[in-house]
This record gives sequence, C-alpha cells and structure tokens, in this order.
Amino acid sequence: MKSGKRYAEAFKNVDRTALYDVADAIALVKKNASAKFDETVELHIRTGCDGRHADQQIRGAVVLPHGTGKTVRILVFAKGPKADEAQAAGADYVGAEELIPKIQNDGWLDFDVVVATPDMMGVVGRLGRVLGPKGLMPNPKAGTVTMDVTKAINDIKAGKIEYRLDKTNIIHVPVGKASFTEEQLADNFQTLMDAIIKAKPSTVKGAYLKSVAMTSTMGPGVKLNVAKLVN
Repeated sequence: MKSGKRYAEAFKNVDRTALYDVADAIALVKKNASAKFDETVELHIRTGCDGRHADQQIRGAVVLPHGTGKTVRILVFAKGPKADEAQAAGADYVGAEELIPKIQNDGWLDFDVVVATPDMMGVVGRLGRVLGPKGLMPNPKAGTVTMDVTKAINDIKAGKIEYRLDKTNIIHVPVGKASFTEEQLADNFQTLMDAIIKAKPSTVKGAYLKSVAMTSTMGPGVKLNVAKLVN
C-alpha cells in the first residue's frame, strides 16, 4: 500500500519523544505532507478543561489572517431584506422554512457553515438533531447568529474558523494548507493560539493546555513545546 509506505517514511522524520518549536514543527509537517492533494494542516489541542461543566466550555471563532485555503459554502437562514442582504453578500444558499424538509428528509448538506438571523432560530432549532452532531448549528458565540449577515459572510469567506471542545476536551481545528508558506502557517497558528489562550475559563484547575500537536491530513502528528506557547 503506497499510502502506508509514505506514512511510514514520514513517521521516521518525527522524533516521538521531542517537543518541537513552532517553526520547526511547521517545517516538518510541510515536509511530511506528500499526498497527491493539498493536505490540510490541523491542530489538536488537548485541554485541562472539563466540558461537562458549563463554565469550562470553550467555544469561539477567529479570522485567520491567511484564511484556511478552503472554499467555504455558506447557508443563511433569513427572510425579507435580510435574505436579500445575504444574497448580495455572497451567500451560497439563502432560505427559510422551505429548507427544513430538504435538510431533514432529503439529507441535503451541501454547505459548510450555517448563519441565521435571531428571528430564524426557532426554525433552525427544528434541525438540531441533524445540524448539531455535525457542528453546523448557528451559535451567537461563533458569530453565526446575527442580524449583520454581511459581516458574518465576509468574515467566513475571509477565513473565519470556529473552535470548540469535543467530548474528550480536545479542540481540533485547521490552520491552513500544506501549500501555504511557513510564514503564513505561523501567522495563522499564532492568531488561533492567542484566541484559545485568551478563552481560558477561569475555573480550570491545573494545566490549561496539556498537549498541542500539529499534523497534516495524511501525516503523523508533531508535538509542540506547550511551555513556549503559553509564556
């Protein structure tokens, strides 16, 4: 299997016992991204939070200075003038109640982000079982429940990403593509980490960032020196 052999070669490049500086980690992840497609560079941040407690939940959004390298399809739930505004701002899909059966019954999910005006959340709430597990439910903290649909759409198109704890208290988030320059990835990484460090809940006991690993879609993880990130 070619991919297995390629992964094994990349794995050899990584010292599993080492904690890498950011610049070295980025260079290594780029070197190991040898797939035939442009791999996504991701961060996996293990936190000391306990997401079962509401005051230790982490959820927010940040605009990466160089974007994600991905074309994002945006669905906006809005009516009247706000629907017209969303169309003008470049939303890929705009609608209201008529989209419920399409998503619920037909399994239509050809979108990456959902934005809604506050008055539409009663409608969108009916899709909770479908959108929730996929992380697509609009949320005020992520800026996706808003009357300013133009700003929301512009931010998302510019490279806005959402970060949140999963059930194991880990944050998984993209910071760009393997084709990005090392400087672009470093800028995106720093912007994201600044936001996550700022989002630290005051009730967290012990280490906030337990481990941070950077990887490409098909490559092995590279562990970062957490002590240097928080100081």
